[in-house]
Parts: sequence; C-alpha cells; structure tokens
Amino acid sequence: MSEPIVSRPGEGEYFERDDGYRLIRAATEQISVIEIDFDESLVVDPHVHEDHVDSFLVLDGQVEFTAGDDTVVLGPGSFISAPVGVRHGFRSAGGRARVLNFHAPDGGFADGIRGG
Repeated sequence: MSEPIVSRPGEGEYFERDDGYRLIRAATEQISVIEIDFDESLVVDPHVHEDHVDSFLVLDGQVEFTAGDDTVVLGPGSFISAPVGVRHGFRSAGGRARVLNFHAPDGGFADGIRGG
C-alpha cells in the first residue's frame, strides 16, 4: 500500500547544476514533482512527450513557454500543462526563475535528474 508524500520547504533530493538547481520534491511511478531553479542559460527546446503530461507552476521570475505553436510569458502563480502529444518548451524570460515541474506519470524523469 502507498503512503502519502509530505515535502516541506527545502526538503527533497537536491542537485546543483551550472544553471541553478533541481530539487526532487516527490517521485513515484505515478508522478514526479521537481523544483527547478534556473537562469538564462537553461533552454528547453520545444519537444513532445508521447507517454506523460508535463506541467509547470511558476514560483518566481518570468518564464517563456512554448505552448503548441504559441509562446507565452508567465509569472508567479501561473500554471501551464502540456498533455500527451502537445509541443512545449521553456526558458527564462530574463533573470532567474523557479518552477514546480510535474510529470504524470514520472516515466523515469526523476531518475534522469539523479543520473546527471
């Protein structure tokens, strides 16, 4: 039987990167929740996932998202979700930014962060 996941501020598996950090807040087969802190050097080019939904909640800064054929800039409190098969990508819209990234199901994303 599964247990609830509780993740308090700052808790999780922390990984420093050149562009910021990744903090795995939760990782199960059904979902992963990753806090991503990044600067302008991180560019996630538009791509499509055929096996999971990729969603983001902007916590700090301004983030430019590719959403299908459109581009939107979202600030703190904004949410965007790319269902299976929908083109998406992101980058800072200037300065540092921080998002919560949800993958449902996880599909190995958390393990990819752990492996570098």
